[in-house]
Amino acid sequence: MECALARDGIAYVPFFPLGGFSPLQSSTLTDVAAQLDATPMQVALAWLLRRSPNVLLIPGTSSLKHLHENLAAVDLVLPDDAVTALDGIAAQ
Repeated sequence: MECALARDGIAYVPFFPLGGFSPLQSSTLTDVAAQLDATPMQVALAWLLRRSPNVLLIPGTSSLKHLHENLAAVDLVLPDDAVTALDGIAAQ
């Protein structure tokens, strides 16, 4: 679905992509974050942004510090092995 939307220049806005009020909990996500010296939320946001150029994220924030953490996810480089591990979370 995302590929067709991207091809047509239509933004895709995941609704509560990180679990909403109950943030995504995963040992894989935590492990990747530790390896990259990032927060699990930063890794999850970076992973979602990498999936397709038309993904438009609207993560919530409760503080200026949290906002800066969210923005830093844009510059987080996910190695291919980390992406493979994160892609596998849905299968767990």
